[in-house]
Parts: sequence; structure tokens; C-alpha cells
Amino acid sequence: MPPSVDALFLARTQFGFTIAFHIIFPAMSIGLASYLAVLEGAWLFTGKSVYLAVFRYWLTIFAVVFGVGVVSGLVMSYEFGTNWAGFAYRAGPVVGPLMGYEVLTAFFLESGFLGVMLFGMTRVGPKLHFLATVLVAIGTLLSAFWILAANSWMQTPQGFEMVDGRFVPTDWLSIIFNPSFPYRLVHMVLAAYLSVAFIVGAVGAWHLLRDPGNEPARLMASMALWMACIVAPIQILAGDAHGVNTLKHQPAKIAALEGDWESKPGQPLILFGMPNMKTETTDYAVEIPHLGALILTHTWNGSIRGLKEFAREDRPFSPLIFWAFRVMVGLGVLMALTGFASLALRARHSLYRARWLHRLMVAMGPSGLIALLCGWTVTEVGRQPYTVYGHLRTADSVSPIAAPGVATSLAAFGVVYLIVFGAAMVFVLRLMARPPSLATEGPAKDKPHRSAGITPGPAQRQPASTTTGNTSARDDRHDRHD
Repeated sequence: MPPSVDALFLARTQFGFTIAFHIIFPAMSIGLASYLAVLEGAWLFTGKSVYLAVFRYWLTIFAVVFGVGVVSGLVMSYEFGTNWAGFAYRAGPVVGPLMGYEVLTAFFLESGFLGVMLFGMTRVGPKLHFLATVLVAIGTLLSAFWILAANSWMQTPQGFEMVDGRFVPTDWLSIIFNPSFPYRLVHMVLAAYLSVAFIVGAVGAWHLLRDPGNEPARLMASMALWMACIVAPIQILAGDAHGVNTLKHQPAKIAALEGDWESKPGQPLILFGMPNMKTETTDYAVEIPHLGALILTHTWNGSIRGLKEFAREDRPFSPLIFWAFRVMVGLGVLMALTGFASLALRARHSLYRARWLHRLMVAMGPSGLIALLCGWTVTEVGRQPYTVYGHLRTADSVSPIAAPGVATSLAAFGVVYLIVFGAAMVFVLRLMARPPSLATEGPAKDKPHRSAGITPGPAQRQPASTTTGNTSARDDRHDRHD
């Protein structure tokens, strides 16, 4: 017996709820692991204890985030069996091995060296410890590689044949390197880096508002703003390339997120409006003529297929992805502008005295994660009504269970997630509220330097109080080197 519409909606809601919680933590793990590798490498190269202090500060946070990400990922794997048996049966021959490769390569690499990364600095020496940190960072990127290969195949499937209603692999290279995979991988990894950059920057700015002379906080804010300057514009370009690729392979998604119902030359860009699925119009539209064509087709008089050219049952829900896309793009532009503003302040040697910028950075702290969730919403809701685009409908993917059963598990998930993951987030926020210090507990900062062949200079031998004061002379000295 096929599931009712209510059961399908509840199953989709449950999976959306759980993956929205989950995606935050792997994204933070990807960004933090690479950030920690950069910090430890900078410490080994320069011998400056401030890099080690910031490394220790974020290492504990990374451990918590990584653990929560693993737990939330396990929950979703069980959901495939309970709520999405149709998808597991039909797409399992393709998706199953890809998920298995992720465990065999990425997860084993991460978990194998995580213990060394967390507890091994005084046991294996700084150089081997740095190697472990780099391998954990590589493991997080490998995890993103395999997960996005599976998800991208669901968006742009190829390299298979249908046998008795099942997707049977015929070309694994085509499956992995499907048409949308490179764009999604780059876009997701950059999103993870930007998300972590703004979290790190917000924490650094928060502590600078309380102690403008806090040297580790200065380093956090400065590195985060450099990332914003460099990565945010690259992400905008990557997003444009991704959009062109999506127009080619998923034109209904593009029409829905643009709010375009008619196909016409010189397609306008609808800045704001409210797509109406019943009247097949975008109400209260504010348009810029030709700009939509210029962005999507790179021609002045180009056109895209409007939603009216697709059957009603094949259209994504336009209002949700229309606004999710605009929130994502708006936050991306704000990130780039924040980075550019910091360049002007660096040129004037006032980066650490601009309290308005510090307040803005604190407010922008969650912006990367919000943009990430909005981008995920555009990607996944825009694929509807398919789980494997063009081949397997969502209604045929869900398990044949009644609505009360799904509703009960959804309510249970809601309660457990809010308690467990709410507590985890509160704990992470409390860790972030600790002011960073050059005197952070852990291996003595001079001892690893000697074992690495680095002799600390006079600045590293000074007590923390002499390097984190709040005199105007010291502020000017740091500002000249920010």
C-alpha cells in the first residue's frame, strides 16, 4: 500500500529536520580541521606562541563538533531504512557503495588520527602531531568528496542502467564525477570555510570588544577577515558557475528559485516578490530588465524556461527556494563587503580599534551557517518531486508506513535533538565565551618549540600579561603589522 500524502510530508519533514541539524557539524568540522592545520603549521614555521594558543583554544571545540557530527550522521543512516525503504532498495546499489567508500577512507582516516591530534602533542612530538592534524583535515575533505559525490549523483544521475526498477552501476567514474559534482564540491567546501571563518571572527571580535589588546583574539579576527576578503568573492564566482550548470541539468529548479513563470527574451532578474503556485505568477515582483538573462545565460537577450513549461506535478515549491536563495546570496554579499571593509581599516592601521566592525563581526557570526542551510534548502527542495532527479520520485522512495508512525518518531526526534544537540551547542558557546590567552593550559609553549628545532624569541618568553595589555603604544605596534 503506498503511503499517504501526510505520511510522505511527515517523512520529508523528519529527514529535513535531522539533516539540518547534521549538516552544521560536518561543515564546521571541515573548516575547523583545515584552520587547525594552518595554525599549527604557522606555529611550527614562525615559533610564535600566539598560533599555538589559538590552536589549543579551537582544538577542544573541534573535538565536540566532530563528535556531535558523527552521532547525528548515524541517525540519518537509520532513517534510510525506516522512512525511505523505497529509495534504499532502488538506489542502494549506487548510493550504498559511495557511503561505504566514505567510511573506509575518510572516517577511518579522521578517527585514526583524531586521538593523536587531541592528546599526542607531548607524546609524538610537534612534527608528527602536525602530520596527524593535516591527515584529519584531509579526512574531512575526503568525507565531503564522497558525500557530495552521492548527493550530486542524485541531482544529475548518470553511469547506471535500470534493472527491475533498481539503479545498477555501469560506470563508477561517471557516477562519481557526474556533471554537477565539481561545482557542488567546490561550493560546499568554500561554504564550510566561510562559515568557520565568520564563527572564528565573531569569537575573536567578541573578546576584542572586552579586551582590545588580547593577542589571540586579534589573530582570530585578522585571519577570519582575510578569509572573508579572499574566499567570499571566489564563492560568488563559484555560485555563478554552479547556477549555469544547474540551468543546464535542472532547469525547473532555476525557474523556481528565480520566480520565472514565463519564458521571454531578456529575462528580468526578480529581486523580490512572492511566487504564487496557484495563480502561476510572482506577486509584488521588483524586477531589473535583462539582468536575469545576463547572469544565467551570459547574454543580454537570453531566456530560460519558465515554470509554466513544466507539468504541475514536476514543479518544485517555488516560494521556499525563491526566498532561501535570496537569503543565501544576500548573506554572501554581506560577507564579501565585511571583508572589503576590513581592507580599508588595515590600510589605516585601525583594524583592532574599529569597534563598529567588531560588533558587525559578532552579528555576522552565524551568517555562514544560515547561508549554508539556505543553500541546502535550495538544492534539496529544488530537486523535488524527485529523489533521483528525473528517474525516481519522492513518493516512490518513502517506506509504506502510516502517518501516525512517522509523526510519533518525528516528535521523539524533535525532543531528543533539542535536548542533546541543544546541550551540545550551549557547551560549545560556553567554550567560545572563554577569553583566549597565551597562558592556555596544555603543553608548555616553549617545550614543543625546542623539540621542533625552534628557539622561542624574547616575545615568546614574556609573561602573557606583557603581551596582552591595553596601551595605545602596543595597539599602534600591532596595527602596523595586522
